[in-house]
Amino acid sequence: MLKSIIIAFSTYSRIPMPEISWEKQSMKYSLCFFPLVGFVIGLCCMGIFTGMGAAGVTKTLTASVLTALPILLTGGIHMDGFLDTVDAKSSYQSKEVKLEILKDPHTGAFAIIYGIVYLLLSFGLFSEVHSKAVPFIALGYVFSRILSGLSVTVFKKAKKEGMAASSADAAGNQVKWILIAELLCCMIGYLLLNPFYGGSCIVAGLGCFYYYKRMAYRTFGGITGDLAGYFLQLCELLILAIVVLEDCLVG
Repeated sequence: MLKSIIIAFSTYSRIPMPEISWEKQSMKYSLCFFPLVGFVIGLCCMGIFTGMGAAGVTKTLTASVLTALPILLTGGIHMDGFLDTVDAKSSYQSKEVKLEILKDPHTGAFAIIYGIVYLLLSFGLFSEVHSKAVPFIALGYVFSRILSGLSVTVFKKAKKEGMAASSADAAGNQVKWILIAELLCCMIGYLLLNPFYGGSCIVAGLGCFYYYKRMAYRTFGGITGDLAGYFLQLCELLILAIVVLEDCLVG
């Protein structure tokens, strides 16, 4: 189990981990601990928001740090998938060409444009966050990773090779059910925090998950690792937006 956790953090974060041998059995269950990376990001998010607030730091600086936090802790692995995906989607080429664009190491204009838009929206939304909304945003980092990991185990793959395909091959059917159990626990946690806010986050996340599947199948013929990262980023931004919007309407 410890080796699986180390592999999960080594793959999906920049948090320093001890060097170990990547055994097949440990790799099989590493996807189960992918949400644990989100848990750490969520804890850091709450700690930074609380600490900077107590220190009297401005909302602008706090929003800047919280916007950068997930990228700094993950090394931008999911943002990279987001940028590659919007570049490929915006090309309006055939599925085969779009899949080639996903593999292209060069950055296209649409990736830069949508990356800037994403960060601006994230910064603007974080600047409007109040303390009661932070736990829902923090749990969103876990929720998005559970759904992203689940998609890798259950959705059709666009390619036989690549990160998503290799992760799915390593993970057995048992991993899928573990992720489903984690999903149910996460949704219960949301509802226990607050049925209204939590329920909205659940609906937003599942709605985004449905869109992700439809878009991936229609546009790419299935999912890839980049598309899983695209979904994760989109899901987190949507949950952030929903929480802030509800906070403004209710408050």
